[in-house]
Amino acid sequence: MATETHGAEEGGLVFHPMDQFKIEPAFGDGAIGMFTVTNATVWMALAVVATFALLVLGSSKRAMIPSRMQSVAELAYGFVYKMVEDICGKEGVKYFPYIMTLFMFIVCANFLGLIPTSFTPTSHFAVTVVLALAVFLTVTILGFVKNGAAFLGLFWVSSAPLPLRPVLAIIELISYFVRPVSHSIRLAGNVMAGHAVIKVFAGFAAITVISPVSVVAITAMYGLEVLVSFIQAYVFTILTCVYLKDALHPSH
Repeated sequence: MATETHGAEEGGLVFHPMDQFKIEPAFGDGAIGMFTVTNATVWMALAVVATFALLVLGSSKRAMIPSRMQSVAELAYGFVYKMVEDICGKEGVKYFPYIMTLFMFIVCANFLGLIPTSFTPTSHFAVTVVLALAVFLTVTILGFVKNGAAFLGLFWVSSAPLPLRPVLAIIELISYFVRPVSHSIRLAGNVMAGHAVIKVFAGFAAITVISPVSVVAITAMYGLEVLVSFIQAYVFTILTCVYLKDALHPSH
């Protein structure tokens, strides 16, 4: 604290890139309780509203000559539907509504988080872990419901030599339970890293000498983050489809 104060007094730059990820009450100050409305709550709600507005209100008229919003909604619908059909087959199409909702929530939350002074809920592991665990539990339960004990065939590599199969089964089992960890960290880590880098460049923009370079760097990073926001939603969704395929067809 003394170093930061001394730097500020001498005209130095003091900024904290991770401050943008703090959970704070949305209204007023004070401690955060179980039912406190926070900035994360507000922006997750806005992501839900944006998803509803795009998919429901945007396509409600179903015009022969679609509006821009209807075109985006139809494009998103066709994109995710084809992804589910290609990876999971016709049998997986019945689970399309869940996967579509998951994709749209993540992509809307990511894009809303690019608005200046906004909050990005998908940068928090508390959010992405819940999403990943929901996928993990849904896929696991579905796998046993659809296949019974045959679902355990997912861990038994029948094509491998017999002496190696028990070892591979243990590896496959560990890999399976690591899925929600990697699933959640990949999304939160990439979103958090990009926003932190933008914040660092924005802090240096206050220094006159390097301000032009910093502005160019911010612009480049912002453009990259727009791409990352979509790609991370796509990666999360396509992995969900892969896991769903394993539940529907567990044999190696």
